[in-house]
Amino acid sequence: MTSPAQTPSSSQPADPTPAPRRNDEDRSAYIAVTVFPLLILLAFAAAMLAPEALSPLSAGTNYALGIIMFGMGLTLTVPDFALVVRRPLPVLVGVAAQFVVMPLIAWTLTRIFQLDPALAAGVILVGCAPGGTSSNVISYLSRGDVALSVTMTSISTLLAPLLTPLLTQWLAGQYMPVDAGSMAMSIVKIVLVPVIGGLLIRAFLGRFVEPLLPAMPWISVLGICYVVIAVVSGSADKIASAGALVLLVVALHNCLGYLLGYVIGRVTSHDEKASRTTAIEVGMQNSGLAAGLAAQYFTAEAALPGAVFSIWHNLSGAVVAALFRRRDARAAN
Repeated sequence: MTSPAQTPSSSQPADPTPAPRRNDEDRSAYIAVTVFPLLILLAFAAAMLAPEALSPLSAGTNYALGIIMFGMGLTLTVPDFALVVRRPLPVLVGVAAQFVVMPLIAWTLTRIFQLDPALAAGVILVGCAPGGTSSNVISYLSRGDVALSVTMTSISTLLAPLLTPLLTQWLAGQYMPVDAGSMAMSIVKIVLVPVIGGLLIRAFLGRFVEPLLPAMPWISVLGICYVVIAVVSGSADKIASAGALVLLVVALHNCLGYLLGYVIGRVTSHDEKASRTTAIEVGMQNSGLAAGLAAQYFTAEAALPGAVFSIWHNLSGAVVAALFRRRDARAAN
């Protein structure tokens, strides 16, 4: 899922802030990671209860995704990319793990659980998607390296038009035909153009954009709710029969991503904050984009894993953040 692309302190490490401000930021971020999944669950329930009435919304899925990515671009600034030069190793490791670990986990799970072709293609497409922007909020709550999180998400998003179609074609081509060229052009239109447009508008009209930034997370989540409604309403019958299996696969995919991402971070950097961020960046995907692409290039059934992932990874992310904070509290005692 994509939600807030930045927390109030995402352009710098989260530690050196006064206690009252930290409390306000924590409260805001907690609202984000609790209210967003609840809204998405409501969208999911609405689509299940009235699939025929809501299924026509699928025609606007790409527009909703474009709005989400434009909002992400508005929250970015040029300094967010400076870490690529100052600290290239953790950025390179995180982005490489994003596009290696998650696709391979997805492919492995489809083989283990012998998923039918449409669901297998959908799971693999989720694995090949770039990082989800809600990872920045979860990284902040986990006391990770928030600036690193924003940079990793931004770089993986900019690489998505090239890597997502190629990886999907390679790993999912055995299940369903994949038109990598057309998919790449769709990602350029849905992701690259809106993100760069938002970034440029923020760079040149920042004074006018700043007052709008607090609303961007909510616009993003409304966009994701739209995508979930469109996807779920088109495959409500399949959810009733295969929903439990899809949830199991999605949960394993996400949790293994957290685990392997953390291990990779510790092995390569030995830095706890960077390792937490790498875990979160690897485990959380832009599943709304995956769901939209699956519905466009595969089937409504193939979009189901992306829709389920959109709900699951925000709930699991909140749990991961709580566990990291509990570890810090125990270490302080």
